[in-house]
Amino acid sequence: MDMRISLVTLGVADLDRSRAFYGALGWSESPSPDGIVFYQAGGLVVALWERSALAIDSGTQDLDRGGWGGVTLAVNVSEPSEVDRLMAEAADAGARVVREPAATYWGGYAGVFCDPDDHPWEIAYNPYWTVTDDGRTLVGADGRG
Repeated sequence: MDMRISLVTLGVADLDRSRAFYGALGWSESPSPDGIVFYQAGGLVVALWERSALAIDSGTQDLDRGGWGGVTLAVNVSEPSEVDRLMAEAADAGARVVREPAATYWGGYAGVFCDPDDHPWEIAYNPYWTVTDDGRTLVGADGRG
């Protein structure tokens, strides 16, 4: 199996509300079947799908634990000022900021917001990683790991 992730699907309570939230963040929808919303997000796809339908499709029980199921999504950026800018955009779009941008114990700078279904998103600057012009994040400051 290749070491990669192609798609992240978020189970949401209200597809229209989540579509509006991500639209307010400036995300553009890609063609999608009815009931699912796809976004091309750099080298992977993010999907929004009604939570109970996702649970059935995934062969699991939806125990209604809220949006967090042990996964936090992240966007890495090239400069600390980008963290501040993106966190402000998220707050303006209606996100709940759960960790204001600040220096991290590992030497970076990051903040966290939650979308309308409480899926957490970290916005982070990591001085030890490379973010390419096309948005790819490479482990290591020189992009070689």
